[in-house]
Amino acid sequence: MTTPDATYSFTKLVVADLDRMIAYYGAVYGLQEVGRYKADVAGHPIEEVMLGRDGTMGGLILFRYLDRDEPSNGEVLLGFTTGDLAALFERGVAAGGSVYVEIHDPDIPGVVGVGFLADPEGHVAEVIESLRPRG
Repeated sequence: MTTPDATYSFTKLVVADLDRMIAYYGAVYGLQEVGRYKADVAGHPIEEVMLGRDGTMGGLILFRYLDRDEPSNGEVLLGFTTGDLAALFERGVAAGGSVYVEIHDPDIPGVVGVGFLADPEGHVAEVIESLRPRG
């Protein structure tokens, strides 16, 4: 069996309000806009904003259909890790998000806690805090 010549590179999250979502993912996860692109996809005009850190693409792209009012929620689930789950959840709520599933101990070796946080449009991210390696 041969290995497919493909590597995971990015996630596109369909949103309704690019500016609001840029602000949210900046305030909560420290991501900033590193690029913007307008195009046409299957006859629909779109705009994308690439998010990352220090000018480097981080794998999350906010995708907006310019001729549609609202995307459907649940089209993707994002995954993040953090060293301070409680602080991240506080930032998320302060930035307009909501707790989807409270922080809890998942009883998984090496994982301190897990919770699910919804952004202001209802997109859900699973956020995990892992034990720091001893050094």
